[in-house]
Amino acid sequence: MEIFPCLWFDDRAAAAAALYTALLPRSRVLSTVLSPEAAPGPTGEVMVVEIELDGSRVMLLNGGSLFPPSPAFSLVVEVDSQEGLDRVWDGLLADGGNPSRCGWLTDRFGVSWQVVPRLIRELATEPERYARAMEVVMRMDKRDVAAIAAAADGGAPSA
Repeated sequence: MEIFPCLWFDDRAAAAAALYTALLPRSRVLSTVLSPEAAPGPTGEVMVVEIELDGSRVMLLNGGSLFPPSPAFSLVVEVDSQEGLDRVWDGLLADGGNPSRCGWLTDRFGVSWQVVPRLIRELATEPERYARAMEVVMRMDKRDVAAIAAAADGGAPSA
């Protein structure tokens, strides 16, 4: 058995696959399935793209406009550094994405993402430091690793 997400797109699964696999490490296109005559949608057009994102399998489906994306489902990218955060954040926002609060964003395809420094998960085991860090995180859009670390260590919260 295998469990993996399927993301629904109007008709831009191939473009999303290209962006995601170029931006995220250890990522690649696994397969592309074209729509057969019996399926809805234009015959011979991309219907499904299966990709691997940093080792995790994800299916991208061109299903039409019946179901729009929702921020109730998001993909989380945990990064090790500010440089990694900046690269992923900026790449996902390029060409029409929208930033949101607390490290969330919606890419140009409407998919919601959380770009999270690994530091936040590590701090979760230390309640006092985590609480101080979360005070600053909750006021951020794009996360600032140095500001989060300073707040955790008792520095003046900023953001």
